[in-house]
Amino acid sequence: MLGASFVAYFAYHAVHGDRGLLAYLQVQQEIRKAEITRDLIHAERETLEKRVALMRPDQLDPDLLEERARVLLNFGRKDEVQIMLQRPQSLPPEITTN
Repeated sequence: MLGASFVAYFAYHAVHGDRGLLAYLQVQQEIRKAEITRDLIHAERETLEKRVALMRPDQLDPDLLEERARVLLNFGRKDEVQIMLQRPQSLPPEITTN
């Protein structure tokens, strides 16, 4: 009887304990989530590094330079059509004024 109690005790803690089978599976799932997050961040970093490389003086991309200049300086060409959108009337005045 005493031997069966020891076996049952250790079997229970091998499955449900702090370092048991269920805890191991939970840690493995957290590792998979962390790896997916790492891969997404790595891909985003690579994209940003490529954009930064295009802005370096020795490899300046004219299209990217024009895009940034248009955004920062709020310029457009003479032959372009600009469509101005109205803000919704339902917003409070403190939100609509910049």
